Amino acid sequence: MSNESGRRQPKYRRIADDLRVAIDRGEYGPGDRLPGENDLMATYEVARMTARQALGVLQSEGVAEARKGAGVFVRAFRPLRRRGIQRVSGSRWGGGRSIWAAESEGRNLVVDQIEVTEEAAREDVATVLGIEAGEAVCVRSRRFVLDGKPVLLATSYLPAALVAGSAVVREDPGPGGIYARLAELGHAPARFREEIRSRMPSADEAGRLELAAGTPVILVCRTAYTDDGQPVEVNEMTLDAASYVLEYDFDA
Repeated sequence: MSNESGRRQPKYRRIADDLRVAIDRGEYGPGDRLPGENDLMATYEVARMTARQALGVLQSEGVAEARKGAGVFVRAFRPLRRRGIQRVSGSRWGGGRSIWAAESEGRNLVVDQIEVTEEAAREDVATVLGIEAGEAVCVRSRRFVLDGKPVLLATSYLPAALVAGSAVVREDPGPGGIYARLAELGHAPARFREEIRSRMPSADEAGRLELAAGTPVILVCRTAYTDDGQPVEVNEMTLDAASYVLEYDFDA
């Protein structure tokens, strides 16, 4: 039955599967050039468009990347493992460590395109934060670049009245990030809730994340709550799906 299914599979998919298996076996390592369109046309006796589609599949999956005038290469970028539960542990930000710095495991992490503004809350954000629509919120927008590759866009919304005059409204909130500053204000996050979706990126997202054509994004919306259940932050994150492995470790 699986053989029949394989025969029904489009030729370009079978070629992409063969190349993926070869990459998994180590026949092509990070940074190695994959067979070009002419090579695949000769090996599989297919049209150029079929060979091009096969290479396109690997690019859309984040397995390979095209280099103008040089060909298609196995992607050298090592995906970031996002440990969804441990990453927001109070022992990290409470000890003065940035969530993102701890997660990057010594790799070169840069936070740029930082913008901190005060805006009227969108209705959906206001509902989650338990404030009136249009009430002022502190908006923290930033981009995270790992080993020279943009991997994440993040925008946090916090009640402006809660963080007014604190380091939360600065571009650099200091050691431990905004959660450590919230703790100093008497509103330490004690519980988090995340919602995860995926879709294709907008033109702005694709540009800021420098995404290859066909690469989807993962949307993570996290809400931080104090011990008494007060929501203090909504963080909307847009992740390059090809740059992340989402890991969740919890007891049965």
